[in-house]
Amino acid sequence: MPNRSKTGAIAPAVNAWYERTKRDLPWRADGYPAWGILVSEIMLQQTPVARVIPRLDDWLTRWPTPAALAAASPGDAVRAWERLGYPRRALNLHAAAVAITEKHSGVVPSDVNDLLALPGIGAYTARAVAAFAYGERYPVVDTNVRRVLARALDGEGAAGPPSTRRDLEAMDAQLPLDPAEARVFNAAVMELGAVVCTARAPRCDGCPIADRCAWRAAGYPEYEGARRPTQKKYEGSDRQVRGILLGALRARQGSLDATELDELWPDALQRGRALDGLLSDGLVVGTPATGYALP
Repeated sequence: MPNRSKTGAIAPAVNAWYERTKRDLPWRADGYPAWGILVSEIMLQQTPVARVIPRLDDWLTRWPTPAALAAASPGDAVRAWERLGYPRRALNLHAAAVAITEKHSGVVPSDVNDLLALPGIGAYTARAVAAFAYGERYPVVDTNVRRVLARALDGEGAAGPPSTRRDLEAMDAQLPLDPAEARVFNAAVMELGAVVCTARAPRCDGCPIADRCAWRAAGYPEYEGARRPTQKKYEGSDRQVRGILLGALRARQGSLDATELDELWPDALQRGRALDGLLSDGLVVGTPATGYALP
């Protein structure tokens, strides 16, 4: 295990840098509602900030509370998700809104265990909502945080495969004891990884902890540890076919019959596999006899 004690606390320098340079993002505004933070965190999973901001605004205008979304159909949520990608997240948000409305009187809970009990809410999102919406002292770890800690503290060029327990412990060891400072630090390390300590072209000259970065001090050694499998290309993949089928169903208020779906993609085997996946995920309902529609 790396000896991180030699590096020293990085929070004061990182927090000061963040307060000077942070991007003006909607969910960072004072008083931004917990529901908005929950929605933003789910939208931001595997989707760039620039694509999320307009969709988030539209979503919260239409459904400003969990109860408002819970009153809509799951299909409405999938349709409003449009092309943010990974549309299962829209169903998770709808299911979470129903649970918040029914079990928490329409108020997003602040307790991490209550958040984890919501449909589709994992370790990252639960802690992000508790920390950013309610100011609770919890470590919040995403890909950017893992990369910053791996480089600055461990001298590794990349973080390697994730481990929830290990990653949370690593961030918690750097987290200030004061909840307000901890909240800032969680956001600050994410920001540092997103705009300075990037995966492919880190800008070390703009880094507030460059003078204590173990990776920089070691001469930027190549990462030789385990890596996550690379994602297959999108073009021609089952993911693309799923997107085409779902896009056609979003554009139709009613259902599409099997013949209409057949015209959307020439490979019958791949098209059937994609449709089966959408049905299994609950993103589409129907049969060849009744036609297919959003739930």
